[in-house]
Amino acid sequence: MKAIILAGGLGKRLRPLTEKIPKPLLDVAGKPILEWQIIWLRYHGFRDIVLAVGYLWEKIRNVFGDGSRLNVSISYAIEEEPLGTGGALRNTKNLLEDSEKFIVLNGDILTNIDLSNLCRTELQDAVGVLSLVPLPSPYGIVEFDKESMIIRSFVEKPIIRDYWINAGIYFFNKSIFDYLPEKGDIEKTAFPKLAEEGRLKAVLFSDYFWSSIDSHKDLEEVSKVIKTYPPFSNID
Repeated sequence: MKAIILAGGLGKRLRPLTEKIPKPLLDVAGKPILEWQIIWLRYHGFRDIVLAVGYLWEKIRNVFGDGSRLNVSISYAIEEEPLGTGGALRNTKNLLEDSEKFIVLNGDILTNIDLSNLCRTELQDAVGVLSLVPLPSPYGIVEFDKESMIIRSFVEKPIIRDYWINAGIYFFNKSIFDYLPEKGDIEKTAFPKLAEEGRLKAVLFSDYFWSSIDSHKDLEEVSKVIKTYPPFSNID
C-alpha cells in the first residue's frame, strides 16, 4: 500500500524559517520533519511513498532523492502553483493507478499513532476514514472551587477528551478522486460533501503522541519530546 504525504505548503506561519527552507525540511531534534514521518511510515510497513510537493520542492528532492537512504521508494507529484490539499492529492492520481487503497497525511503532522488500526477499517460504502485525536488545549487551565472561588490547581495544556479533531491522517479508496477539486483544500471541499452523503468514517486515537507543527513554539516543544516516544526512541 502506498502513502502520500502532502508536503507542498508555503509554511507562512513559520517565517522567516521557511523563506529559504520548505516546511517539511525544518529541523526537529536533528532531523527534518519529513524524515520523522518517513521513519514512522516505514515502521508500519509503508515503503512506497509519494511526496506531493510544490514550494521549494527541489530542496526536498535534493535531501531525500529516491528514498534509498531511508530504505523506502519515493516518487514526486509536483505542483507548479499552489493547489491546496485537495488539488495536491488530485495531482498524485497518475502515481496511484495500481493502488486501490492508500493513506494520506499532511506534511506537518508528527505522531506515533498505530496505522494498522486505521488501515484495517472496513470502508464498505465509505470513501475514506479520518483519524481523530482528542482536542489538545493550547492553554493551561485553572481549576477552582465554584462556591468559595478558591483556586485548587493549575493544569498545563490538558487534553480535552470530550472533543475530537481531524488528525490530518486519512485512509482512502480511489473513489476519493471523484470528490477532489482541481484547486482547493480537501477539508473544505471533499470532506463536507462526503459527510453529507454519509461516506466518511472515523477512527479514534487517544493516548498517542500527536502534534501539528504550526508555529515556532511547536518546533521547540516537539523537538524536546519526540525521542521519548516509540518508534522514535530507538532512532539516533
